[in-house]
Amino acid sequence: MKQKLISLVAVLLTLVGVTSAFAHGFQIGDLKIGHPYSRAMLPGAKVGGGYLKITNAGADDRLVSASSDRAASIQIHEMKMDGGIMEMRELKNGLAVPANSTVELKPGSYHLMFMNVAQPFKEGEMVKAKLVFEKAGSVDVEFAVGPASGEAKNDHSGHGAGEHKK
Repeated sequence: MKQKLISLVAVLLTLVGVTSAFAHGFQIGDLKIGHPYSRAMLPGAKVGGGYLKITNAGADDRLVSASSDRAASIQIHEMKMDGGIMEMRELKNGLAVPANSTVELKPGSYHLMFMNVAQPFKEGEMVKAKLVFEKAGSVDVEFAVGPASGEAKNDHSGHGAGEHKK
């Protein structure tokens, strides 16, 4: 009986560990950053996109900057349609993250633009970056790199975040 109990506890601990390994979220204060991902870049490409969800359970905040040792800079961008023409522009004042809301950075909308990337992102790797918020401060995150033509295989953008807290 004791051996069965030990085996059951071992299985449960393994399942908890596996669940945590598949979770890909980060948290700082009331902000949850859900499942950052990027796409693999073609050889020679110098820019790459970054996507994630920010869920704010507290007061208004703002994503003001981001950085990574993989890019000379990271800009916060917005893409939108204007009279039938797709426009992309840098949000020089950052991206508002209103209280009690979720802001999604995704292809064709808000996103991070990794500029002057020295070594293109490869599928399967993780790209480290730092996000800086006006009120909450900074948090280290990792972008899972998926195929060039789609989301990362482990993107769970429909799920909650918060496995890594600061």
